[in-house]
Amino acid sequence: MDFSFSEEQTLLQNSVQRFIQNDYGFEQRQKLIKTDEGFSRENWAKFAELGWLGLPFGEASGGFDGGAIETMIMMEEFGKGLVVEPYLSTVLLAGKCIEFGGSSDQKEALLGEIIEGTKLGALAFVEPQARFNLADTLTTAEKQGDGYVISGFKGVVLGGPSADFFIVPARTSGDQRDSDGISLFIVDGNAKGLSLRNYATVDGLRASELTLENVSGELLGEESCGFGLLEKVIDHAIIAIGAEAVGAMEVLYRATVEYCKTREQFGQPIGKFQVLQHRMVDMFVEHEQTKSLVYMAAMRMDECYDVLARKAVSGLKVQVGKGGRFVGQGAVQLHGGMGVTDELNVGHFFKRLTTIDTLFGNSDYHLNKYSKIA
Repeated sequence: MDFSFSEEQTLLQNSVQRFIQNDYGFEQRQKLIKTDEGFSRENWAKFAELGWLGLPFGEASGGFDGGAIETMIMMEEFGKGLVVEPYLSTVLLAGKCIEFGGSSDQKEALLGEIIEGTKLGALAFVEPQARFNLADTLTTAEKQGDGYVISGFKGVVLGGPSADFFIVPARTSGDQRDSDGISLFIVDGNAKGLSLRNYATVDGLRASELTLENVSGELLGEESCGFGLLEKVIDHAIIAIGAEAVGAMEVLYRATVEYCKTREQFGQPIGKFQVLQHRMVDMFVEHEQTKSLVYMAAMRMDECYDVLARKAVSGLKVQVGKGGRFVGQGAVQLHGGMGVTDELNVGHFFKRLTTIDTLFGNSDYHLNKYSKIA
C-alpha cells in the first residue's frame, strides 16, 4: 500500500512545519498560555490567511475540501509544536457539526466566519454522569414558539472561554441514555441565561463549565436526530488528536535519544546502557504503531464512514492511550527530575498526551466499544 503523500499534501505538511519551526518555539508557546486568552489571535489570523481554517470543509461550504488525511497531516505537526490555538474546538468540533448537520443559511452564516478567522466556536457535549457515553444526556430542550429553550449543565467545554457560539446537544425526547431523542442547538455565547466558569486545563489549554437556564437555542439539523451527527464529528476528532499524539510522541522519543547520548553516568553516556537502549527502541515502536493506526483510520474515514471506520477509530484510541502513556512516562523517567520541570518541554508533552488519552473516551472505554462493534 502506498503511504506517500501527494504534492499538495506535502506542501501542506511543509507549510505547517515551517510555521512551527520559525514562529512557534517552546518559549513563545509558554508565553501564550500565560495570557488571558491562552492563545494568539495573531496566529489565528495567520491560520486563516494560510487556508488552514478552511482545510477540512468542503468546497460547497467555502473550504478546501480536505479530508481526514489532510487533517491528520496538519494535526501531527501541531502536536510537535504543542499548538494551543483552538483549532480542535472551533474547526474540527463546532465547525464540522455545522457542516455535517447545518442548513444552507447556518453554513453561510457561521462557516464563512470560522474560515475567515473572525468567529470561534465550541462543542459543549460532556456531562458529568455520562462517562464518555455520548447518548447519556440530561440537558433538555423544549420547543417554545418558533424556537427552543435549553436547560442543563455541560463540563469540559474545550475553547469555551473564547467561543462566540456553542453547539449544545440536548434531549428533546426519550430517556437519559437513549441515542434517539438528542438534538443539537446553536447557542450564542452572550445568550441570556448562559453562564460560564472558565479555567485552565492541565495541558495549558482553556475550557469552561456551562450552566444553561432557559437559554434560547437554534436547532441544528433535524430534531431528535443529533446523536449520529455527534458521533461522526467525535470520530473525526479522534483521528485528529491521534495524529497530534503521534507528533508529540515523535518529539519525545527523539529528545530522549539525544539526551541519553550526552547525559553521563559512571563515566559514559547513559545511552550506552543496554537496558535504556531497549526502552528507547520500545518508545520508537509505540510511536510507529500509533502512526500506522492513524493512517489506517484516516484512510477508512475518507473512504466511507461505516462500521469498519468506527472500529478503526476505537482501535486507534486504544493505541493512542497505551502508546502515549508509555512514551511519555519513558521520556520523563530517562530525563530524570528535569522531565517534570516547567522549564523543559518534556513534561508539557507528557501532560498533553495524558489529556489526549481521556478526550472522547479513554483506552478502557474504546477497548470495550471496539469489542462490541460487529
